[in-house]
Amino acid sequence: MILPAAVDLLTEDTLRTAVGVLVRLVEAAGAIVIVFGAAVAFWRFFRALPQRDPQAFVPVRLSLGRFLALGLEFQLASDVLRTAVAPTFEELGKLAAVAAIRTALNFFLAREINEEREIVEKRRAAAHQAGGAGQARPTGHAAPTGD
Repeated sequence: MILPAAVDLLTEDTLRTAVGVLVRLVEAAGAIVIVFGAAVAFWRFFRALPQRDPQAFVPVRLSLGRFLALGLEFQLASDVLRTAVAPTFEELGKLAAVAAIRTALNFFLAREINEEREIVEKRRAAAHQAGGAGQARPTGHAAPTGD
């Protein structure tokens, strides 16, 4: 019979081992995303330094925030996986606490990203309007001479 062999193959120990490997892979993916995002933000930060304009750093923060949010999602996924095989009440309590903390971090990070994005969009719209206003002159009126 094939069925008992399949049952033996999926013992709790085998499942724990497989899930343990998956947890490490997902944790590593989250760490890689965060490290990569930090490296990109660091590079963009140094490119924005010569401008000496505080607004030049807003896109850097937005980019880093997106990477951090994605990295936190991977870390939360690894925590959920960790409790997938016969979790104890203690493990479930830890997961709930960690999930609450990471979800709160992600919520505030997402809110800050959205606020920063709105600021950037408003500045772009204002700059676009200011650029267009300087080009259009009503006909029949002389430009001011400065007298």
